[in-house]
Amino acid sequence: MILPQEIIRTKRDGKILNQSQIHDFVNGLVDGSFSDSQVGAMAMAIFQQGLSVEEKVTLTTAMMNSGDVLSWEGYDAPIVDKHSTGGVGDKVSFMLAAIVSACGAYVPMISGRGLGHTGGTSDKLESIAGFNVEPTISEFKRIVKDVGVAIISQTDNLAPADKRLYGIRDVTATVESIPLITASILSKKLAAGLDTLVMDVKVGNGAMMSSLEDAKALANSISSVANGAGVKTQTIITDMNQVLGTSAGNAIEMYETAKYLTGKQREPRLHKVVKTLACAMLVNSGLASDEQTAYLKIDKALHSGKAAEIFERMIAALGGPKDFVENPWGSMNKAAIIMEVKASQHGYLAQMNTRDIGMSVVGLGGGRAAPKQKVNHSVGFDRILPLGVQVNSGEVIARVHAKDENSALLAAEQFKQAITYSEDSPELPPVIY
Repeated sequence: MILPQEIIRTKRDGKILNQSQIHDFVNGLVDGSFSDSQVGAMAMAIFQQGLSVEEKVTLTTAMMNSGDVLSWEGYDAPIVDKHSTGGVGDKVSFMLAAIVSACGAYVPMISGRGLGHTGGTSDKLESIAGFNVEPTISEFKRIVKDVGVAIISQTDNLAPADKRLYGIRDVTATVESIPLITASILSKKLAAGLDTLVMDVKVGNGAMMSSLEDAKALANSISSVANGAGVKTQTIITDMNQVLGTSAGNAIEMYETAKYLTGKQREPRLHKVVKTLACAMLVNSGLASDEQTAYLKIDKALHSGKAAEIFERMIAALGGPKDFVENPWGSMNKAAIIMEVKASQHGYLAQMNTRDIGMSVVGLGGGRAAPKQKVNHSVGFDRILPLGVQVNSGEVIARVHAKDENSALLAAEQFKQAITYSEDSPELPPVIY
């Protein structure tokens, strides 16, 4: 084995890593021969110097093969999944997985935890009392077969190299690296044995990729590596210049999910993203012959209640209650303090510093400042008004959920500071690029 510091030095100096060096790094992630400080240094070297296509492919496949690689022999429908690069209020996975499963696919979704200012799908599910995000692989496969969908966190045996690297990236300011994002996402997805993958690459001030140029670069990176590895992959770029939906925070987003699935509330931007991604998953997997057919199937899955039923069955199968969709607060904790956030002036809500709102959720305790920090699932924001709405000074533009009054006051002020007003109706970016 090459010394870790020599591998770090090679990439720090902008040189190409050979296969042996990359395999030593990945092995070091798993067996601990790379210390946390060395992993952080390597992540920063990659962040600064980048990786070639060949290096990305080698890193991705080595991370994929660092643990179990799933097989779905005997399953009589396409194995499909979606992955998002993450944002603030991004609860799309829950609705999407249930809808696509209701349309006939198997959806084995292996999700991540919060990373930087972005919320984590696994953390949101853990808001639900009893829910187990880490079943055994055999349990995971059984639930996928029985229910049609299971959303879990990474197991210790599925891309374990990524699991360790993921946590260290979160606290070393190396989250936004395109090569590391590509390898992280695809090592898990390729290990899941998918037929079809749809990628949701977020762009905007609340996304890892703040510019459209960077989002396109990431989309191309993911598509080229995934398709090259034999998984049919389509990448769609969606807007993250404001909170997606009306909530940001773990339990609060699960509550919005329940309202979405029952038809009680479907925020238009969120609904458009869900339907667009679901359409791509159905067409690419062959479950719909064209987009029109796909949208008809999506509408039927929602309006018939089948998507809601499947989601509720999945929650129960993984240890949660049997009536989550109808009674979400029956199994989740509410915050001690709920405080209104009021507009500081009259005008249109013109811009939102979405990243700052995500960091405010982390500050409330809804995310992690250290890898093993415990998450407070009850905190966050809800009833967030969308950009483009005209308000009067003193009108409620959101609510903050916090553990105490001081935390609530600070978060409310941070939310106010994140909003920019205009006299005229603002021109907003598209929801789907």
